[in-house]
Amino acid sequence: MSDAQGPEAAVSASADSSPRGQAGDFVAAQPEERIQRSLFGEILDWMLVPLLLLWPMSIAITYLVAKSIANHPFDRALDDRVIVLTQQVREVNGKVAAQLSSSARDILRADDVDNIYFQVIGPKGEFIEGDADLPPPPAEEEIQQPSGSVRFRNDTMRGNEVRVAYVYTEIRPRRNAREPERGPAVLVQVAETLDKRGQLANEIIKGVILPQFIILPVALALVWFALSRGLSPLAELQQRIRARRPDDLSPIESGQVPEEISPLVRSFNDMLGRLSQSIEMQKRFIADAAHQMKTPLAGMRMQSELALRETNLEEMHRSLEQLSKSSESATRLVNQLLALARAENQTPATKPLVPLELCELARNVVQDWVQNSFTQRIDLGFEQPGHPIMVQGNPVMLRELLSNLIDNALRYTPAGGSVTVRVRANAVEEQAILEVEDTGPGIPPAERSHVFERFYRILGSNVEGSGLGLSIVREIAQQHGAIVDIFNNPHSHDPKFPGCLFRVTLRMEQRPDFIEDIG
Repeated sequence: MSDAQGPEAAVSASADSSPRGQAGDFVAAQPEERIQRSLFGEILDWMLVPLLLLWPMSIAITYLVAKSIANHPFDRALDDRVIVLTQQVREVNGKVAAQLSSSARDILRADDVDNIYFQVIGPKGEFIEGDADLPPPPAEEEIQQPSGSVRFRNDTMRGNEVRVAYVYTEIRPRRNAREPERGPAVLVQVAETLDKRGQLANEIIKGVILPQFIILPVALALVWFALSRGLSPLAELQQRIRARRPDDLSPIESGQVPEEISPLVRSFNDMLGRLSQSIEMQKRFIADAAHQMKTPLAGMRMQSELALRETNLEEMHRSLEQLSKSSESATRLVNQLLALARAENQTPATKPLVPLELCELARNVVQDWVQNSFTQRIDLGFEQPGHPIMVQGNPVMLRELLSNLIDNALRYTPAGGSVTVRVRANAVEEQAILEVEDTGPGIPPAERSHVFERFYRILGSNVEGSGLGLSIVREIAQQHGAIVDIFNNPHSHDPKFPGCLFRVTLRMEQRPDFIEDIG
């Protein structure tokens, strides 16, 4: 039967394969080198870049606000001048006139920085008083019924930008009457240049911006200091890890790190746990392998010593035959150890799975074992469907898997028995099925959960073997996402030799155009 049936029962527990596979991935997978980035520098960049971008925007907004603030007092003063000028406009003898006293003119012109301009335009558009070249308001702003409210606009006067306050006012004649009569509408304008407004806005800007040149470096220094303090737990964690001994795989205390770093520490502890488990399994594997190697090596040494001491050719020949058997056993054990190590270190990254035709692969493997089956007088058969079955797999590893199953079956099947390799498909489940069926002593149900363990041997089995064959089968099956099941041979009717059926179920690459029952 299989290694499970006897000495060949191999280790294939999920606990053994998963961590070892991860450790193998860790050793084999070499990540591409990337440019190392500083967490401190990256956080600093994300803090300073927005700050440096917002600072000019803050200056521009401050300048606009400062100009708006500076306009208010000057607009009020300009409003007062317009009202004063309006009060001096009268209708005399049916004509509009601006009777400006010297003091009124002084008020209008009194400014040591800005130039002041004024203008009075009659109801018919005739110039009455002031600066004739002061631009009029836009035509769409003229009103037929004057409201008497002062309005403001920006304009240009003699090449200079000016702020203009203007009003359309009604002029009442100087006569006594019970009901006042409406007079003609007169345009009164007063304009001033923007020098004083600019000076005030600049003073506000200086008062706001200059302190920022002092605050900004201080803020940068505080940010630098805060980041250094905030990242100090990472530096302490780094020091604690560097201070560890190379063989110290104990978990890191997560209570001494900030909450944000705790997930990283937990993940690191989880990795340390898996690594520790993998190392322990490797140590146990090496110890078991060394123990298993002792027997054939000791036998080879003993037989070689006997052969050297023997003078009888017949006895010497017998010793050499035993030496050859021990050598063959040691060679097989070493080959299986190498196959198991190769299977454990195979990953999709190191050896990607490729589409392959399972029937052709199985047929080639069976042909390799035909001569061996003849030698043992065992009928080795092969059954396949009349169509290809495609799977994703590593052809070298799948050949190794099937070879170990056939070898295991041939070892436990007595002379005159039969071993059948069968390939079929379950189209309903989209599964490819590989079976190895024998007429050996079978595997008791209680032993089936242990036969995939390394070096496991069923008690009472006299068949030579290393106990690694089924470990290799389980390891390769797990890498392909396959399931390995053990059943009694449904075609065997001998109670002494119930036989065994190993079934490997893989995912089919493409669905065939038929449906076959898996039986």
